[in-house]
Amino acid sequence: MSITRRAAVRASVGAALPLALAPRRARAREPVDLLLVLAVDISRSIDDDEAKLQRQGYIEALTNPRVLNAIRGGLTGSIAVAYVEWAGWEYQRLVIPWTRIAGLADAQRFTDAIAEAPRIAMSWTSVSGAIAFALDALAAAPYEGTRQVIDVSGDGVNNSGPPAEMMRDRAVASGVTINGLPIINDRPTFGRLPPVPLDFYYRESVIGGTGAFMIVAEDFDKFGQAVLRKLVREIAVVPGEGRALG
Repeated sequence: MSITRRAAVRASVGAALPLALAPRRARAREPVDLLLVLAVDISRSIDDDEAKLQRQGYIEALTNPRVLNAIRGGLTGSIAVAYVEWAGWEYQRLVIPWTRIAGLADAQRFTDAIAEAPRIAMSWTSVSGAIAFALDALAAAPYEGTRQVIDVSGDGVNNSGPPAEMMRDRAVASGVTINGLPIINDRPTFGRLPPVPLDFYYRESVIGGTGAFMIVAEDFDKFGQAVLRKLVREIAVVPGEGRALG
C-alpha cells in the first residue's frame, strides 16, 4: 500500500467520524472477533430507490437479534465494522469509520450514521477499486481482528480499473476473505447487459479466501433478506471451515 493512499484513508477516517461516534474511539489495537468492511456499490446503475433499499437492508440487518446474537457468540463478543461506498476506480468513500459493535446500542449508533449520511452517485463500477480501498482501510483499522473480511455488494461487473481478480488475489494472499452479495436485476447497465451472469462473475472473479461465500439477492427488494443471511453467516463462521458458496 502506498504512503499516499494510506494517508488518504487515515485522513478520511478522521474527516468522516460523526460526532455521535467520537466518544467511542477505540483504544490502540483493541481485540475484536472480526474486522468487517461493508463495501457497497453506488454507481449510477443504482437509482435512488435502490440505494435506499441497500442502506435500509444494512440498517435492519445490523440491528437484527440474529446478527447481535452472532456477535455475542464470539470470543470477545464484539466486531468492528467500516461502511464504504464505491463506484469507479477513482471513487471510494469511507462513509462510516471503524466502529466497535458489541450490542444493540453500538449497532444503532452505527446504523443511525448510515441513515444520516448523504448519498452520492458516481459513474462506472470498479470492484477492484473497492477491494483496494477496503484493504487500505483494514490496514489502518484501530482494532485487532481475529478475522478480516471484505463484504462486496453490487449490481455489475468490473468496468473500471484493473481486473477484480488482481485485487482479489492480493487480498487473499494477505489473509483477507472476500464475500460477495451480487444483486441480480434485468435492467441493462449503461444500456448493456453484463457479459456474464453476475452470480457467475462474483463466484469466479470476486470472492476468495478462507470460508469465502456469496449470497445472491434476486433483486433490490430482496436485498435486506440477503444481507441478514450473509451477516449472520460471516460473523458466526468458524475459522478454517474452508471455501463455501451459498
